[in-house]
Amino acid sequence: MNTQLPSFDELPIKPSAPPHSAWGVFGDDDQIGTINLLTPERVAAAAQLVTNGEVFALNWDLELPDPPLFKRAALQHTIHRRRHNVHDDVYNDFNTQSSSQWDGLTHYGHPVHGFYNGVQEADVTGQPGTRNGIEHWARRGIAGRGVLLDFKRYAEHAGIIYSPGERFGFTAEQLQACADWQGVKFQIGDTLIVRTGWVGWYLSLNTEQRTQLAQPGALQSAGLEQGEASLRFLWDNHFAAIACDNPPFEAYPPAPNADGTAGAMMHETIIGLFGMPIGEMFQLDALAEACAADKRYEFLFTSAPLNKLGGVASPPNALAIR
Repeated sequence: MNTQLPSFDELPIKPSAPPHSAWGVFGDDDQIGTINLLTPERVAAAAQLVTNGEVFALNWDLELPDPPLFKRAALQHTIHRRRHNVHDDVYNDFNTQSSSQWDGLTHYGHPVHGFYNGVQEADVTGQPGTRNGIEHWARRGIAGRGVLLDFKRYAEHAGIIYSPGERFGFTAEQLQACADWQGVKFQIGDTLIVRTGWVGWYLSLNTEQRTQLAQPGALQSAGLEQGEASLRFLWDNHFAAIACDNPPFEAYPPAPNADGTAGAMMHETIIGLFGMPIGEMFQLDALAEACAADKRYEFLFTSAPLNKLGGVASPPNALAIR
């Protein structure tokens, strides 16, 4: 692992690596990406942020959204009664991305260059020897300083009008302005968590509206606008991970190209080239209320992904502790 982190404009560090990729920054055989930034020193410093013992669980209900988006399977749960007063759980059709989730390093690769650190589809087997599986994050654990940017609250203050359920791309400059308004100064290894208000918006929908939203092509969402300025912001702040309360983190659908063709998701760069985890559909409303009450937007953030060999994604099992 290089001790001096390159800037976005200095990527890649290896001439053979794809443009704007961080391949090799944490070692040629690395399988955890920017989670490497969560050093023991940074974890210990983050633990000092716990002052009143408030704990906020950031996982949404596993049953939501209902129906799931992107044609994913709905969770099937059976309570298996083994004998009198003894039960087991049985989960079927458990798509780890139907609710709150981490996108792992084999979820979304670059369409040309493949997955983080040069991993190709043939390397993703789920069997011994598989590459970039979620188990590497799970065995290491995720803990460090989390920072909440409550963009929904900032937008109301700044007169920025949008609906979380319609496509609205906020810029990196606006996200930085939100941080400045809150008094947040980023540190290397932060987990950046952004609230758009999407979960609250979704909960306001009736059953018919939720069913319609799950149809192919129906989903729209406010989020970070696609483009080089956004990618530079995410990399140059050297976040360990990023997360949001909406389904894709970035604005959806992606902005079209200048020639009118369909635009690309930043997922392919953030996950595939940076090796940076993306968290989606985190439940942030209670945390946002507490942060706004005492104007303190930093906290100890922990997450324990599923320790599944070759796993592509996982519920985050995330906590913010203040």
